[in-house]
Amino acid sequence: MRPRVITSGVLTLVGVTVVYAGGTLFAIAAAVAVAVMLWELALMLAPSKGSEALQVALLGAAALLIARFLPPIFTIPLLAAPALVGAGLLKKHVAIFLGFGFAILVFGHGMVWARDTHGLVWLLWLIFTVVATDVAGYFGGRSLGGPKFWPAVSPKKTWSGVLCGWAAAALVALVFLQITDAGRDLIWISVLLSFASQLGDIAESAVKRKMDVKDSSTLLPGHGGLFDRFDGLMGGALFMLLVAQFVDVPDLIL
Repeated sequence: MRPRVITSGVLTLVGVTVVYAGGTLFAIAAAVAVAVMLWELALMLAPSKGSEALQVALLGAAALLIARFLPPIFTIPLLAAPALVGAGLLKKHVAIFLGFGFAILVFGHGMVWARDTHGLVWLLWLIFTVVATDVAGYFGGRSLGGPKFWPAVSPKKTWSGVLCGWAAAALVALVFLQITDAGRDLIWISVLLSFASQLGDIAESAVKRKMDVKDSSTLLPGHGGLFDRFDGLMGGALFMLLVAQFVDVPDLIL
């Protein structure tokens, strides 16, 4: 438990610092996170391809940093390139690497885009919603138990934990309604984002079960890998990005 707590404290401190700073520092942090997640994914799928995994990680970080300065029309092809190259290098579980690799790259770019375009408050809402979902789901599921949500993929996740996560997301939305000028639609959007983060966690669990591994890596003491920590955030961020393509996202003022 002690290594887990210490690691959580360090991750929280670093995360708060780079999110608050924004700009270049946040973009670099996002590029590093994407590189690590791509490296972990590649080694999960092809454990003997260490050199290739590192190449893909570096290519992904470079693509993310470059994408920030290019017109949107070039963004998708640039972000797709590391996933395509990685699939060609690994030659194992190609479809899984293409799908998850591209999702990781879009997630990283989307976080940077959201911070640059919509400022700090929306990103804080995203992070707090995902964290609240995760914490409430874990403790709610352990305390209440009950039927499993999807036992074939995630045998520990229960319906009670899922519903507790949704409730926690709604509470986060209510807090943001009090301290910002957000509209009440934020409540149901937060619940949907909560569910998207849970699906992100389940999706990564499915890959780990298929590859018969417990964690994406042993990089973080007590936590596993960075992919294990960011799978829910990735699911929530991808949902937020999807919504932003169809809805005019207002500026939130504290």
